[in-house]
Amino acid sequence: MHLHGYAFYAVGRGFGNFDESRDPATYNLVDPPRQNTVSVPAGGWAAIRFKATNPGVWFMHCHYDPHTEWGMDTVFIVKNGKTPDARMLPRPPTMPKC
Repeated sequence: MHLHGYAFYAVGRGFGNFDESRDPATYNLVDPPRQNTVSVPAGGWAAIRFKATNPGVWFMHCHYDPHTEWGMDTVFIVKNGKTPDARMLPRPPTMPKC
């Protein structure tokens, strides 16, 4: 799975169905790898963490084409934050309006 607009921490993965009472205890919260694509085991799951501070509409999808057709994609809508560095920049004056 690949997430546009962010790098995230891959904190866990496993086979079979995710078990919310057992699987989070196996998360690597000390030194997880930082990446923008994570492999998900066949028939399994992956857990990621990221701070949504980049406003916009960001696509997360599988890189295997048939999977996107099967609905293995989603969109994160990140609204403006409270600080200037967490807000969308205004449209440049030379950009045509939609």
